[in-house]
Amino acid sequence: MKANITMIILLLISVCSNAQKVFETDEFKTSKGVLKITFIGHGSLMLEWNKKIIQIDPYSKLADYSNFPKADIILITHDHQDHLDESAIEKISKDVTKIIMNSLSNEKLKNKYNAVEMKNGDQKSLSGLKIEAVPAYNVINKRKDGNPFHPKGEGNGYVLTMGNKRIYIAGDTENIPEMKDLKDIDIAFLPMNLPYTMTPEMVTQAAKSFNPKILYPYHFGSTDPELLKELLKNESGIELRIREMQ
Repeated sequence: MKANITMIILLLISVCSNAQKVFETDEFKTSKGVLKITFIGHGSLMLEWNKKIIQIDPYSKLADYSNFPKADIILITHDHQDHLDESAIEKISKDVTKIIMNSLSNEKLKNKYNAVEMKNGDQKSLSGLKIEAVPAYNVINKRKDGNPFHPKGEGNGYVLTMGNKRIYIAGDTENIPEMKDLKDIDIAFLPMNLPYTMTPEMVTQAAKSFNPKILYPYHFGSTDPELLKELLKNESGIELRIREMQ
């Protein structure tokens, strides 16, 4: 009997460990079909739009990516291991998958993939998707040696135009001056984890600088995203949506 109970327990543990987590999703109507956003966690997102699968910074620690559909486009913001994860990239890549990344990320991957390098200011159009690479860097938060966690000019944020919707995925950044140049952003993802990116106050200042219609805090670690509710309570034009994105 004890042996049977032990086997049942081991089987249940195995099933639970192999089960794919159910992730939260939101949907938005665009002029070219429905945009579905899956909130995987940390800096990782999956977008489904216009019959295309777009993965953002896939990270194996969050999910078994072999359970996801193959991606048409993968966006990598920068070369840190929680954003550039080759194991996850391999599991969701197919022969024609385009991987948008900065040059440092491509170097780390040894140019093995179908890479499209983009630097701050570049624009590309792929499969009806307009992609703009925008700055993402630190000004205040630095390592012990005085160098910023994310130096200016290395990493990318991305603005995606999907039909009549514009989505800003900030990457790892602070509330930098260039955010004031963002126009007509419908959906924004802003990071909020110290010491690497922003405090809730910095996220609030960032959002006020370009006024997205919908704001998702993401990659927020142990920072409480609920703090943004009080900070943004007088900003009637910005809808705050909190999802599980630690």
